[in-house]
Amino acid sequence: MYFGDIIGLRDIKKHLIESVQRGFVPHARLFYGPEGVGKLPLAIAYARYLNCLHPGAEDACGECPSCLKFNKLAHPDLHFAFPVVKSKVSDEYLPQWRNFLSQNTYFNLNDWLNFIDAQNAQGIIYAKESNEILRKLSLKIYEAKYRIMIVWLPEKMHEACANKLLKIIEEPPSNTVFLLVSEEPNEVLPTIQSRCQPLHIRAIEENEMVDIIESKYRFSKKDASAVAHVANGSFTKAISIIESTDENRFFFDLFKKMMRASASRKIKNIKAIANEIAGIGREMQKSYLLYCLRMFREYFMNNLNEPKIVYLNSEEADFGIRFSSFINERNVEKLNDEFSIAYRQIEQNGNAKIIFLDLCLKVTVLLLK
Repeated sequence: MYFGDIIGLRDIKKHLIESVQRGFVPHARLFYGPEGVGKLPLAIAYARYLNCLHPGAEDACGECPSCLKFNKLAHPDLHFAFPVVKSKVSDEYLPQWRNFLSQNTYFNLNDWLNFIDAQNAQGIIYAKESNEILRKLSLKIYEAKYRIMIVWLPEKMHEACANKLLKIIEEPPSNTVFLLVSEEPNEVLPTIQSRCQPLHIRAIEENEMVDIIESKYRFSKKDASAVAHVANGSFTKAISIIESTDENRFFFDLFKKMMRASASRKIKNIKAIANEIAGIGREMQKSYLLYCLRMFREYFMNNLNEPKIVYLNSEEADFGIRFSSFINERNVEKLNDEFSIAYRQIEQNGNAKIIFLDLCLKVTVLLLK
């Protein structure tokens, strides 16, 4: 991955390049921002540029021995840590990780877990990963100027792992650079945050996304603009919309079923949809709850007659013609609170059947307000 592969973010890419050219290379950076804006590819492009033997004014050369090894993500001084399953360490998934990155520039955790067939398991950076990181960083640098450790989603790091890495992140071996890539920086251990140079990666500008959708997918400007507007700065979401993924349709269908069952006030219907959601796997449940939170926001804005800041596709908008009036100032905050609580309970391995039955019953009450 090169800087040129990343959509927009010209100011951030320029900042990173100029900082290297000035000789300013922090020992630890925290790339943070919303999902789907290119944080991980940006970190990899930065790592490539740091070790390129003939860096240009705007990107790595792509021809030196270091760049050629980076093409396969097989440079001996490039290391990764990322969420895995089955209590394993990242290196046990390294072939799949390299294959996945070779096929995808923009993706999310759920995409990665689906790729490795994690099924219902949650992705975690397990405690024993810290021993692997310490072992790798205790070895001599093979050939590069910098040894680089990229940690994708440090918020998924087991607390024991995070605590064990505090010292080495604060005082790493000579010419060692940590690049942490986070979507929820507030979930990263504060003592780790304080040891990193933060770099906020903003959402992709709508006009930048329109251009890439037009050229890559051969959309008309009107259709590309519609996709970019709904994607709201996330190219991962734009891809999902373009490909009309089964997951998006599935979440929308679940949402309609849940709202209709709750509105019906029939316990048989409520139990049926609660059990259906409880059976889809924890990562999917979390993604579904986030989808619901977004829907409440959109339908509330729609109810306030603010079309310019409503991000709905055509099917969602059609459903909203009659449903939006149910999401109002009397219940929107409480709905957000209850779905956020459910998200945290699922993340903490709570009983999904109980959580979703309770949630549906609460929705029944709130929709009447």
